[in-house]
Amino acid sequence: MLHFLPTRTQHYIMKTKLLTIIILLISVKGYAQNPKTDHLSFKGVPIDGSLADYVSKMKQNGFDHLGTEGETAGLKGDFAGYKDCVVDVSTLRQKDLVHKIVVVFPAKDTWATLFENYRNLKEMLTEKYGKPTDVVEKFGGQYSQDADDRTKMYQVQIDNCKYYSIWQTEKGGIELSIAHKRVSNCFVKLSYFDKANGSIIRDKAKDDL
Repeated sequence: MLHFLPTRTQHYIMKTKLLTIIILLISVKGYAQNPKTDHLSFKGVPIDGSLADYVSKMKQNGFDHLGTEGETAGLKGDFAGYKDCVVDVSTLRQKDLVHKIVVVFPAKDTWATLFENYRNLKEMLTEKYGKPTDVVEKFGGQYSQDADDRTKMYQVQIDNCKYYSIWQTEKGGIELSIAHKRVSNCFVKLSYFDKANGSIIRDKAKDDL
């Protein structure tokens, strides 16, 4: 019985075809996981679609759904290395289209820890999106960076602290800031504004005028 063994050339052709197929499969999978989009992304998910659909995607990303009130859904989970962040996903009643996401990081009791959160996130955002388009970091009145920790925290609590950095990208805006809710709750806030859906919602709102 004769056995026809493949030649070196045939071996090379078979290996080349197999390698091409593997590369194509990897490329298709990568495209499916990271499709090109005109929308700003949050946790790798384009800020687009209905509120219910976006909440479902965030739950798949490990977030817990705290509830939905009106046009805003609240979620809780880990984000950018920080645990127990609260995330608000917003749309408008007239147009069920997600266009804004706000992340509230855990509250801090001292200026040192609050500013450390802000500084760390600012550095990571700058590495990803480049130099901020606009930055304001100051205390109002007679207070300065030389004030003690307690004084700085008090300025945050009475709304006399303006710390924010803004990145304007082709797909939308990102704003990092130090904020507070009531006197005792001081935190870092990160907001994402999708440009494409924001324009659609503004056009829809103008129809009501």
